[in-house]
Amino acid sequence: MSLAKSPQRPSPARPRSEDVKIERISIGEMARAFDVSLRTLRFYEDRGLLVPRRDGMTRLYANSDKARLDMILQAKQLGFTLTEIRDMLAGAEPRTETNRLHLKSEQIVAQIAHLERQRNEIDGAISVLRDAQADIDGRP
Repeated sequence: MSLAKSPQRPSPARPRSEDVKIERISIGEMARAFDVSLRTLRFYEDRGLLVPRRDGMTRLYANSDKARLDMILQAKQLGFTLTEIRDMLAGAEPRTETNRLHLKSEQIVAQIAHLERQRNEIDGAISVLRDAQADIDGRP
């Protein structure tokens, strides 16, 4: 039995964590990229929806933060509350390549029903306002 070591294959060089450069952008660049205000980004941070890295007083956003903000804005556009959005995002980091919301069928059905109720309320309010405008203008 030979105790000679078998030749070792060189292992591929792995970057050390301190060698990996993650592209980060400032709060101003993030706001411009998503057409939101600085105040909005700070508000989402205060609510725990975004957690940018800090370098002193400077907020720095990584690609994962961009994906998360994209999902937050999608959910807001669909009418979800910040609490509901926080629940959606909890435990599931967004995948930067898809940025899809993680919705359950029950959430979708409930949100559709909520939006339909809102639409009915808005249609009723518009009708009342049109009638009031017609009264003011003296139209039948």
